[in-house]
Amino acid sequence: MKKYNIQNYIRYKEDIKTSIANLEDKDYRDYTRSELIVKFLPLVETLGRKFSTSDQASGVMTIMDIMQAGSESLTKAVDRLDWETVDKSDDVEKTLKSFFSKRIKGGIRRRIDITRGNIRIPEHQLNNMRKTKDKKAVQMFFNSIFLSIDVKVNDEDIFNQIPDKSEPYNIPLMNAYLKSLMQKYLDFAEFEVLRLSYGLDCDKHSAKEIAIKLGIEGVSNYVRVSELKKKAVQKLIDNVDHSQVLDYL
Repeated sequence: MKKYNIQNYIRYKEDIKTSIANLEDKDYRDYTRSELIVKFLPLVETLGRKFSTSDQASGVMTIMDIMQAGSESLTKAVDRLDWETVDKSDDVEKTLKSFFSKRIKGGIRRRIDITRGNIRIPEHQLNNMRKTKDKKAVQMFFNSIFLSIDVKVNDEDIFNQIPDKSEPYNIPLMNAYLKSLMQKYLDFAEFEVLRLSYGLDCDKHSAKEIAIKLGIEGVSNYVRVSELKKKAVQKLIDNVDHSQVLDYL
């Protein structure tokens, strides 16, 4: 996760604690809009902490960024409450928590999607991908990272058609996760080709530079590097399960 001022976070938690302590204990229906938001701010903190300790938000948002996104989503959810429906439920508190939780998590996830600039997948596609449990999600995950653009996953020549002009992918914990998958499923040459090509922990290297580093000889050694790169990504797609990338979509 990005660095943040821990004192600000501590003050944030203390402010919430104080605000809740000043609330009267009454029926949820009787709370004002502001009071109801304050009442459920601990839910934002609880859900936000889960996002911040998972790798999907790491490197792109601080805990305070996440709390801000969650609080905004809670406020919007309060404004959209249908009290007639809530009052019909057997457990009003449980119903409210369920309604707010879904929207807080959705709001935080959308903010992460927007902020995580190197992965450019339209939000509607991200939502569809999260609902699927097939290889398309895995394909889109790796293509979105390695190509940094929205592409058709079935295009056989995609690696040759699209020039890689993106900035080095430098989100530390995402890099670490990618490298763990690469180490598990790729051989040394395939691993190095992807690592060097996309600058996972270094500057990006050209195909010819990678060929020299890996000792690939011949006039068309850069072609061999391109073939290795394509093969490596396909091997990841073939071997990585949907569940292994779901949190990053």
